[in-house]
Amino acid sequence: MASTCLQMSGFLLSCFGWIGIIIATATSEWVVTCRFDITTCKKMDELGTRGLWEDCVLSIDLYHCRTLTDILLLPAYIQTSRALMITASILGLPAILLVMLSLPCINLGSEPESIKHKRSVVGGVLILLIAICSIIPTVWFPIASHRESGLVTFGYSLYAGWIGAALCLFGGSMISCCAGDSPEYNENRYYYSKQRAVPSASPNHAKNAHV
Repeated sequence: MASTCLQMSGFLLSCFGWIGIIIATATSEWVVTCRFDITTCKKMDELGTRGLWEDCVLSIDLYHCRTLTDILLLPAYIQTSRALMITASILGLPAILLVMLSLPCINLGSEPESIKHKRSVVGGVLILLIAICSIIPTVWFPIASHRESGLVTFGYSLYAGWIGAALCLFGGSMISCCAGDSPEYNENRYYYSKQRAVPSASPNHAKNAHV
């Protein structure tokens, strides 16, 4: 019962974490950049937001964005962050499906428990991989942006990425820990222990039976 509750909790955490990662990937307000204080940057039209897909300039009466389409001219941290966040978003679909189909409340015909165990293990590992792919860009991006053009604060997209990565990390860990040993392994271990417990016939007994 406890294992089922942990597996369900890990599944729900992973779902919410995956949604947070998708939000972070699709939106562009990762960091708010400025070389001076906010008031000065607004007057000089230098207060901006930066994300994976566009740079925007914010001022009192102005808001315009420049799409980052020149892939070959972009800094390495933006290209790498894009690749990792897209990979995490795509891997989320098979990972969530695998974990969902391995829940005890879902049965696909008369499949053995070993198949559900394998699905749960693979799904948990994929979710942990999603968390790692999300942690790297959400930590690297603000550091690189601060070095390049100054950094005032973090944007809501970055917070969504951090929360999503943390939830996937906890959820994937819970799912992987709940999996335990494979049912086939437990059955074989029980079989061998039972065979070992059966006493073998002594030589004297066999000799008497022969006579």
